[in-house]
Amino acid sequence: MAKVSGVVSAVFMAKANGNGVASAEFKANGNGSPEFHANLHRKETVGDGVMAEHGNTIVSSVSLLPPETENSSNGDVCFSSAIPGWYADAPPLWPGEAHVYKVEKVLFRGKSEYQELFIFESATSGKIVILDGYLQLSEKDEFVYQEMLTHLALCSIPNPKKVLLVGGGDGGILREASRHSSLEQIDICEIDKMVIDVVYKQFFPDIAVGFEDPRVSVYIGDGVEFLKSVPEATYDAIILDAFQEMGPSALELADKHLESVARALRPGGVLSTQAESMWNKNFILEDIIADCRKIFKGSVNYAWTTVPVYSSGVVGFILCATEGPPVDFKHPINPIDAVPNHGVAKGPPKFYNSEVHTAAFCLPSFLKGGSSKN
Repeated sequence: MAKVSGVVSAVFMAKANGNGVASAEFKANGNGSPEFHANLHRKETVGDGVMAEHGNTIVSSVSLLPPETENSSNGDVCFSSAIPGWYADAPPLWPGEAHVYKVEKVLFRGKSEYQELFIFESATSGKIVILDGYLQLSEKDEFVYQEMLTHLALCSIPNPKKVLLVGGGDGGILREASRHSSLEQIDICEIDKMVIDVVYKQFFPDIAVGFEDPRVSVYIGDGVEFLKSVPEATYDAIILDAFQEMGPSALELADKHLESVARALRPGGVLSTQAESMWNKNFILEDIIADCRKIFKGSVNYAWTTVPVYSSGVVGFILCATEGPPVDFKHPINPIDAVPNHGVAKGPPKFYNSEVHTAAFCLPSFLKGGSSKN
């Protein structure tokens, strides 16, 4: 994980601009601590930065004070839970930036055995899920990520029978996998049962509908240990959704476990996992590809798409194939465009189609040589 060292608290300040449009930036103050300046609300307010430290990463979020608390005697009220106001997503991998949302209503705040859970209704993106300070998805655009991560893999191989999902407790990838009638076995390993039962089944039933597919088997536990226990050459496809873009990329966290993934795939089997946005200053495509090719002897490709709720509005994917029957990720051989049976999903895909599939592998000039300089 990326580490934010030295600073364990921050002063967050906000000043109104009258039209409700938010803009934000971080600046260093005289003592080396960051200050967050944002045009957010109609009056000048001062909020407390809620700092959540997990592992070796410090993640910050901000909840602004409502007008009635402006004249508090100490001038600095600390909140242990979010309040209606504005929420600023400031991921450690994107220093100097924050994405700000107006909170219309706090829907849920709690803590499971593994992480803090926070759900709120935003003004522009519908319901938003935050786990341990990391933004997971928004109701507005969740389907983009779910559809692409799933179908870039499953539409690239003929007649997949068995698929494993590691993470993905929201059920969205299960929903998308259910569109593939050739699948006989859909396994999911999710470490946090509360995420499934409380967060998604209660607040996002149209996403959690994926759990209703009778082909789905749910395993609650650590995905790394589960992969180690899987017999060799079990799955046609493995989808890693255990790590979100707001934290380290899936490949950074799973690097030492990729051999377990490759071993669990049949010859010509495929892995689909999230990679970082091409706009991240630390993104080096050639290094990611090189690391994957050490283990996966078939095709290795980077794809990307737009997801507005994520930092930079862009998310990347890495597609890898094991040695065996050749896999051409760029041209789907198992299209679902005209499939009348949508599984448990309510209607056809909203974003993915065969044209979008192929276009996702088209890279801008600054990436074609593997460079991250943009």
